[in-house]
Amino acid sequence: MKEKSYKIGILHYSAPPVIGGVESVIHAHANLFLEAGYSTTVIAGRGDKNSLPHGTELILIPEMDTKHPQILEMSSELEQGVFPKNFDAMTDSLTKSLTAHLSNMDMVIVHNVFTKHFNLPLTAALFRLLDRHAIRHCVAWCHDITWTSPHSRPKVHDGFPWDLLRTFRTEMTYVTISHDRQQDLTGLFGCPPETIRVIYNGVDQNDLLALSDFGRTLIDRLGLWDSDLNLLLPVRVTQAKNMELALKVVAALKKRKINVRLIVTGPPDPHDQKDIEYFQELLDLRKRLGVEEEMRFVYQSGEDPSQPLIVEMSVVSELFRVSDALFMPSHREGFGMPILEAGLVGIPIFCADTIPSAKEIAAQDAVMFPPDAGPEIVADMILDKMKDNPVYHFRQKVRKNLSWHGIFQHDMLSLIEKGSK
Repeated sequence: MKEKSYKIGILHYSAPPVIGGVESVIHAHANLFLEAGYSTTVIAGRGDKNSLPHGTELILIPEMDTKHPQILEMSSELEQGVFPKNFDAMTDSLTKSLTAHLSNMDMVIVHNVFTKHFNLPLTAALFRLLDRHAIRHCVAWCHDITWTSPHSRPKVHDGFPWDLLRTFRTEMTYVTISHDRQQDLTGLFGCPPETIRVIYNGVDQNDLLALSDFGRTLIDRLGLWDSDLNLLLPVRVTQAKNMELALKVVAALKKRKINVRLIVTGPPDPHDQKDIEYFQELLDLRKRLGVEEEMRFVYQSGEDPSQPLIVEMSVVSELFRVSDALFMPSHREGFGMPILEAGLVGIPIFCADTIPSAKEIAAQDAVMFPPDAGPEIVADMILDKMKDNPVYHFRQKVRKNLSWHGIFQHDMLSLIEKGSK
């Protein structure tokens, strides 16, 4: 992580609370940079600091806004192929304003301005700053491209300033949001594909899955975002739950090179000596099997592992939402409520055939096995079922690679590293 003194600028026509796809990406990017410890400033024509992540600086330059009266008038003329009389004056004004703010940035990410026609004086001003080496490291983040869009193409014409939108700058880093856009841009610029990076938009798993701050912290601590397979065992620690088999199944999955997590949500009964002894036996077996990271007890997963952690049902619900399947190998259950909960959440169920709710309600929908089944057999059953589940495979892909967290770690950090050289 860089120090707070490393300054990142994010530039666009507008910022939140303006509603738009690019504005939502800007909000996500700002949040990621701030969480990683970078000083982050958004530069826009319109926006509100209160709508940005806490800690973001906001600089407003009204003439950057596509809705600014003078910009609207000039854009109307430019779309007709007319060069506005006040174009150079507006470019001068924007150049002066931007110089004061961008010259001290270590990296400036410019969204769409280098490829869209919505404010060509702004595009021209940024080109001037590049010519003067006034931007230390510039990243052109290209969501949309006017010159290759059937809808927008009639609005640009040969010559200056329209040609700026199809001019390749070797000192800049170009990013597109898909390989389709990359192909469009390389065709427009006539440059090799490897000169244009592809970084997808991401999803905010915390918002989408309605995770609380506590739940998010616990899930991070359990390592559930980067695993291949998340199994949930939402029960208390008692001998009836057959957790020895669960441990051995996890070991069998690990042997098959599966990065698995099995999460036990409940505690042992602190007033029942047999439960306490059983819990210790499980910990010893877990260590012998080498699955201490793979099978995790929420009871031991607090900020201080030596202090017991007991969670409410609302947190268990959050764990359900980040799990790929329910796994219940119990010797016996009075009913087996987690079977119904898994059904409502919509995840596959792997359970012993001794559970009433599974036998009577989910008989056709759960994968069942005897509680004394061999761990290798059960591991094979899990893998066979999940192998043919397209929802699971795409969920895993998004969780590991297409959440904003994954995209930041795998793709965006390298932009910062390039800019710091």
